[in-house]
Amino acid sequence: MKIKYFYAALAIMLVSFLTIAAINSSDGDEPVKTNKDIIKFSHSFHKELAQCEECHTKVKESTSLNTRLLPEKAACATCHDVNDEKNCTQCHYGENFEPLIQKKSALIFDHNAHITNEKFVCENCHKGISDVDYSFQSANYKPSMSICTDCHNGRTVAVNDCESCHISTVNLIPTDHKEVSFLRSHKFNALKENSKCQMCHDNSFCESCHVSTTMITENNSSRNFVTPYSPHKFIDNTKQQNITRVHDLNYRFTHGIDLKGKSAECQTCHQTETFCAECHESKGGDFALEGNVPVSHKMPNFVTIGVGTGGGQHAMLARRDIERCAACHDVQGADANCILCHTDNDGIKGTNPKTHIKSFMSNSEDGDWHADRGSVCYSCHTDANARPGGVRGVGFCGYCHR
Repeated sequence: MKIKYFYAALAIMLVSFLTIAAINSSDGDEPVKTNKDIIKFSHSFHKELAQCEECHTKVKESTSLNTRLLPEKAACATCHDVNDEKNCTQCHYGENFEPLIQKKSALIFDHNAHITNEKFVCENCHKGISDVDYSFQSANYKPSMSICTDCHNGRTVAVNDCESCHISTVNLIPTDHKEVSFLRSHKFNALKENSKCQMCHDNSFCESCHVSTTMITENNSSRNFVTPYSPHKFIDNTKQQNITRVHDLNYRFTHGIDLKGKSAECQTCHQTETFCAECHESKGGDFALEGNVPVSHKMPNFVTIGVGTGGGQHAMLARRDIERCAACHDVQGADANCILCHTDNDGIKGTNPKTHIKSFMSNSEDGDWHADRGSVCYSCHTDANARPGGVRGVGFCGYCHR
């Protein structure tokens, strides 16, 4: 019954809306007048006869969009006999001689600087005008922000502060953001190679809606992503949207490719030490590899022990891409897996796996290990004499001080 009442109410509202719309349309309100109602003109016809600046004579010297930029009668007179009354109807409708309509602009723009200094031509910005009769018939007759940001991008001398061009930034929303499907499709727009989201948004903007798994781990796991705007999901008393479909449905099978190719920064949203383990766990995981151990770690020569062995494949992989190691290990020395081998507990030079590159000490003999007991050097060099003020020539200090 409730459903029937709902549809009945909806039908009444629809009828009321259509009735009001019909009444408003019959009130005699005139449609918005454009220059098409004032004068007969064709840009496409004139493009072979004259250059833009020959008609728009004041544009080149203009420093404001609110300067009168539309052609005046004197410009037309250079080609047309404006004194012959028989020719009036060639351009004018009857006795309508009112001036062309120029809308007031809310932008700050200097045509003179762009034309004189930057050597721009009109259709660099006003695209497609020469293919239509009236300028507004071209979808791009007003430059889009994407055109402006080719120069105003923060990487050139052109400023990219909003206030430099916009008199008011209130409700400054791009046209495509107003489309009904924008929230659903904005992800795909952002993924495009030529997307310009950063033109307006910084790196923290996405987090206002997309709360990553580093913040919500208990209910936003690899197997249990919450839906957008889920009930009872409030952070700082504001309703949030948690990440749900950042990756496609088959991403669990292909994510390793992105990881190896560094085409994505997984750590931006995921706490790799805990998030990855939800699948790559020792028992019961859907995609477990006998624990969190990559295939390369299972090879017989992955680690070799002894002076002169080179350390095995793990040393080669670490030198090639230490960031891969850092995904699971603390490569600064705090990880127990590394310290098991990379440690110097006896202070005897040449008896431990090499960690430093060749000629590590060739440029300087000074370092923070001389004064700071918390130095990372002491994470591996752990003999009793490895300390500030140690005895010269003994153990770790003997590496340099004989």
